[in-house]
Amino acid sequence: MAKVFRASNRESSILSKIESSKEYARRQAINTVKECYEPLSNAITTKLIEDNLIETTNKNSSEEQIRMCLEKLTRSEDFDIDFVIAPYRNLLSQPNVVSLYVTSFVIEQLIKHKDIIEIFGSDEDLYNCINKQVMKFLSA
Repeated sequence: MAKVFRASNRESSILSKIESSKEYARRQAINTVKECYEPLSNAITTKLIEDNLIETTNKNSSEEQIRMCLEKLTRSEDFDIDFVIAPYRNLLSQPNVVSLYVTSFVIEQLIKHKDIIEIFGSDEDLYNCINKQVMKFLSA
């Protein structure tokens, strides 16, 4: 007969605090993005182009697309965000939700834009490039 595991009150409390802190960090990151659409989209686009991860005919158009992606992120429900990032959730052990959302956008949507010629690099390369820029703004 299998033993029934019943979490003690203390274990439940600790697990609840861990989950709450993760949700708080997620909401905090998304709220911080609201304050810096323009500079963040500029930094991400510039770095993607400098690192030769995207090739575009119009940087301003690409920047505008990423800015709209960031705005959409801040207006989206949790379910919608989870749906968008689901295919890339296992990219890293503890990915940043903002970086993962933008990475998903670049891979799935930006590639279809008329001004984008090609996107180079692996999913991890794109994520790492985007995450470096996002962390500059979130930690400031």
